[in-house]
Amino acid sequence: MSASQTSDVPTLLVKIFGKDRPGITAGLFDTLAAYSVDVVDIEQVVTRGRIVLCALVTKPAAGSEGELRATVHSWAESLRLQAEIISGTGDNRPRGSGRSHVTVLGHPLTAESTATIAARITATGGNIDRIFRLAKYPVTAVEFAVSGVETEPLRTALATTAAQIGVDVAVVSAGLHRRAQRLVVMDVDSTLIQDEVIELFAAHAGCEAEVAEVTERAMRGELDFEQSLHARVALLAGLDASVVDKVRSEVRLTPGARTLIRTLKMLGYQVGVVSGGFTQVTDDLRERLGLDFASANTLEIVDGKLTGKVTGEIVDRAGKARLLRRFAGEAGVPLSQTVAIGDGANDLDMLNAAGLGVAFNAKPVVREAAHTAVNVPFLDAVLYLLGVTREEVEAADLA
Repeated sequence: MSASQTSDVPTLLVKIFGKDRPGITAGLFDTLAAYSVDVVDIEQVVTRGRIVLCALVTKPAAGSEGELRATVHSWAESLRLQAEIISGTGDNRPRGSGRSHVTVLGHPLTAESTATIAARITATGGNIDRIFRLAKYPVTAVEFAVSGVETEPLRTALATTAAQIGVDVAVVSAGLHRRAQRLVVMDVDSTLIQDEVIELFAAHAGCEAEVAEVTERAMRGELDFEQSLHARVALLAGLDASVVDKVRSEVRLTPGARTLIRTLKMLGYQVGVVSGGFTQVTDDLRERLGLDFASANTLEIVDGKLTGKVTGEIVDRAGKARLLRRFAGEAGVPLSQTVAIGDGANDLDMLNAAGLGVAFNAKPVVREAAHTAVNVPFLDAVLYLLGVTREEVEAADLA
């Protein structure tokens, strides 16, 4: 029965509350089946072992509504459940135009911050149609289905609110394309891994402090990346090439990195990395993690020594965006269905070019410019922004 067919049809809303146990849903509809009613809508949720089951059905034949009510109440009481039956007409009102998924991450997620987000959605003219928990650990992630307001103004409004109250909020358009985002490209240093690779090399050259300071200024956007890269790499001149293996062994993956990549691959996504670091490390990560794409700068090695130079095309801020487009083309994925993840100023062009740009534990300038920010220390939290639940993540781990 279509929405237009039920708009003026007398209906009954049957609500069941109580301790959950197997067979409640089947039992309710078995009871209702005796009255030949049609099912218009069903909603069920179980929270801490308590069930709320709502069934919207057409009214039974004339003269039998009272019997239906009595029978449902008697059935509910026999299971120590509560029942409420409300008469009315039709179904829910049609959802407004403009539909979005709003994902909220909290560590923890407080009642105060939830109230603030909900109030802000209402203030933009949006209506919360449904709320669903995606994960309870290592962060709490909930998703709001919102209608009545376009995605972009909602995203802008909630980004400001999220920054003020210290929670992570992502807003994406509803629709089939959400599940069709088939390419994820991420930065490496301080995103996929916890380290800055050039600083690991610098530690072996005895110039870590000098390199770290230049790196930090470049990531804040205070220095031209290419110039800073050449300046830092020059300090590595003379290092024995055997240092490459040592640095590879020192690289630490970000918590959740393996889970993120494994789950994305199970879902059929393609995954790549772009880095202002070095192919000597990213090629190893590509092999270890089963990545589809990887591109970075290359340290020049002559006669078993680092020369202090890089070879080939420089991967800088513009280069990362260019590589995102190249990877998308090779993967056969529209740019609108790509996800980019990064933390530094040289990631901004890539984040803005992607369908969804995620600032991961990023510098303030990056958080302000990206589509959304994740400020918890778990890279797999990005999965919740894509609508993947914790249960699905765990199922992928067991596969």
